[in-house]
Amino acid sequence: MDITVVIPSYNRYVFLKKAISSVLAQTQSVGEIIIVDDGSTDETSQIQKDFPQIKYIYQQNAGVSSARNRGIKSAKNEWIAFLDSDDEWHKEKIKEQTLFHRADPDILMSYTDEVWIRNGVSVKIPKKFKKYGGEIFNECLSHCIIAPSATLIHKKLFVECGYFDEDLEVCEDYDLWLRIAFKHKIGLVDKKLIIKYAGHAEQLSFKHWGMDRFRVQSLEKLLPYAKTIKSNGRYLLVEKELLKKYTLLLKGALKYDKIIDIIFYKKRIKKLS
Repeated sequence: MDITVVIPSYNRYVFLKKAISSVLAQTQSVGEIIIVDDGSTDETSQIQKDFPQIKYIYQQNAGVSSARNRGIKSAKNEWIAFLDSDDEWHKEKIKEQTLFHRADPDILMSYTDEVWIRNGVSVKIPKKFKKYGGEIFNECLSHCIIAPSATLIHKKLFVECGYFDEDLEVCEDYDLWLRIAFKHKIGLVDKKLIIKYAGHAEQLSFKHWGMDRFRVQSLEKLLPYAKTIKSNGRYLLVEKELLKKYTLLLKGALKYDKIIDIIFYKKRIKKLS
C-alpha cells in the first residue's frame, strides 16, 4: 500500500514539528508527506527547511476542509492518511492499519482508537465516543466518533462520496464520515494509535457554540438522498436524528429568546412531524 499523509496547518508551527516527527518515526514508512499551510502568519513556512523530505503547499486561508481537499488532490498515492497538526501518531499506527487492509481489501476506510491529553494530562474519554467497526452509520449520526488523525482512506471514496465540505466551518469530518458510512463499511483497528491534544488556543471545536447547528446542515443535505433509498431504513434514522436536534436547538432558542431561531426550528419540526 502506497500512502500519502496530509497534514493541514494554520499557525501551529511548534505542534506541526511534533506531528511530522511522529510520522517519520513510524515503524512502516509512508510514501509521501504533504503539509498544506492554510495561510499561516507564524513560522510555519520554516517547516520546509526543518523537514526537506516533505511536500509543502501554501494557500491563502480558506479553512481546514479546503486544506485537506488540496492535499488529497495533490497526493500521488492511492491511500490517504490524515493527521491534524496538533495531534501525533503512535509509531505502529500505519503498520497496524496496513495489516488490517491487507487482511480485508474490500474495506476502503479504517480508523483507530485514541488517547486524549488535555493541558498535559491524560483524560478519560466519554462513553459516547466508543468506537465501532463495520456498518456504523447509526453510531455516526449523533456526533463524530472518528478523529481525522485516526483515518486511512482510499481515494475511491472521495470520488464516490465527495470531499470535505468547504462551506462547513466545523463538523466537516462528521459530514464526510456520514456520507461514507451511508454506503460503506468502515473498519476499526481497536488500538489507541493516535494522541489528541486539547486545551490550547484556536481549537476549532471550542470556537463555535451550538455544534449541532452544523450537524443539522449535514443531515439536511443527506436526507433527500436517503429518501431515495428507503429500503435500508436509513432515511428514517436521519429523519429521527434531525427531529431530535431540531428539538434541542429549539429549546436553546427558547431559553435565550431568539425569536428568529424559534420560528425557524418550529417550522422544521412541523415539517418532519
